[in-house]
Amino acid sequence: MLNPLKAENDVNVAKKPDTATPKLLIIDDDESVRKVMGFRLRDSYNIIDSGSPEEALALALQHKPAAILLDLMMPKYSGFEVCQTLSSLSFTSHIPILIVSGESSERYKRLCESIGAKGFFQKPVDIDALRKTLTSLIVHRQEEIQTKPRVRLRLMLKLLGVDSTDTKVEILTATENVSVNAFLCGCTAIVGLDSTVEVFSAADGGSFIGKARVTHVEWPGTVAQRCDFEFLEKPVDWILQ
Repeated sequence: MLNPLKAENDVNVAKKPDTATPKLLIIDDDESVRKVMGFRLRDSYNIIDSGSPEEALALALQHKPAAILLDLMMPKYSGFEVCQTLSSLSFTSHIPILIVSGESSERYKRLCESIGAKGFFQKPVDIDALRKTLTSLIVHRQEEIQTKPRVRLRLMLKLLGVDSTDTKVEILTATENVSVNAFLCGCTAIVGLDSTVEVFSAADGGSFIGKARVTHVEWPGTVAQRCDFEFLEKPVDWILQ
């Protein structure tokens, strides 16, 4: 996996872009592709681009773009590794990533979505469709930030539910961030979207907090699997009210 600290130290500080226009980071080792994509989208976005995965990671940490367009096949670090790294970092995990690649969408789309990508566009790209998807993702994210602000907070929880084989599971975990009705945490059980669990505090005698459903799964089937949970009803004695 890419080293975010090394990448941030290696990159030069770019000229500060216009803050009134959403920033779009394009990551592709083909300079001609970056130029064409930037030209086609520059009327709607403040374009930041890089052909180096390490530099691109630093740019993402530095500029916090509204969205990222990412190629898959690049030297040294693949787009898979870049996507996985960006999706795992708390400072960039909220940024929607769209894969723009010459590789087959049928072959890679599901894998890319499983490691955090929000969509897959095969080259040559339908720019109109790309614009619509970018607009939808950015607007949705802005609304989510306004209505569901997240706080980085570590809470010890116990989750009771069933895995994908209908086997009962009990998971002790810690949150990475929380909102008034949701939380993100590690989840070792193999669970799918819309799976439900009962949530208890791992302290205070294990008091019941509420029922929650899985809304997003990152790195499914791995030891690093994380899940976003959203409470079905207002939680009891939750840290945020």
